[in-house]
Amino acid sequence: MAEGGFNMQPRNNYPDRMQQSQQSASAGEEELATRTLHIQSKRFYLDVKQNRRGRFIKIAEVSAGGRKSRILMSMNVASELRDHLEAFNEHIRTLGEHNPNNQQLPDEGRLRSALITRDDRKYYLDLKENERGRFLRISMVGINSPRTQIALPAQGVEELRNTLSNLIEEFGNEDDKDSIESLPAIEASKLPKSKFVHVGNKNFYFDTGSNNRGVFLRISEVRANLRAAITIPEKSWPYFRDNINEFIIAMEKERNSDVLAEDNSPLNTDNEDKSPVPHSNLSENK
Repeated sequence: MAEGGFNMQPRNNYPDRMQQSQQSASAGEEELATRTLHIQSKRFYLDVKQNRRGRFIKIAEVSAGGRKSRILMSMNVASELRDHLEAFNEHIRTLGEHNPNNQQLPDEGRLRSALITRDDRKYYLDLKENERGRFLRISMVGINSPRTQIALPAQGVEELRNTLSNLIEEFGNEDDKDSIESLPAIEASKLPKSKFVHVGNKNFYFDTGSNNRGVFLRISEVRANLRAAITIPEKSWPYFRDNINEFIIAMEKERNSDVLAEDNSPLNTDNEDKSPVPHSNLSENK
């Protein structure tokens, strides 16, 4: 079971945390608060920071082996995450005890999912279950940054939600700009909305964004433990559209020709060529 509670981080016991604070200060960041959660064999740090563009939160996961991973979010995103965590926690309470021998898990063990979109960042929340237990995976994907994620044991979801809520109440949930991203060349509200397609065990995401080089389309293919993406500049969109249209038209013609060939095959015309056999009139032979 999880070890509950959070506390102010004693910096003298964690020199690496002191080094991170010094690096943040040199980068123009000010650390306003930090909280620590101990959940099973993992530690989770929640840091409220501030730079010239506003306040943001960093959530870092440190495993028992010392491996670290982190995600960043503005205060607005933190508010959305808090609300999603409340919904996930309510769902977890309805699931009952974990059964390690359960062979009827849903697709990839996914029990519930949610998505938070903010400018050119996306946050994926996936509650999953495997033979070791249930956990919430929070992934952050940026247009120009690699995918990072943390995995939180299900029994720690409520603690994370409460800690986030306390930090938001103390430091606010409003930010005029996304303090962890550079401003896009074009406002996100003026770009086409993101699209999503689910095919088999794959998910395809179509996201538009912009930078100092112009507008682009990012197409991501997401499967279990695998993500691949391509970025297409806006000026090339018509070429991709025209080529895809040609493929669609070519395949439609091919399939239509196959249907016509099947309809005209000898197996379907034999019965049509046979004339009916007339019935004999026995009374005329008498």
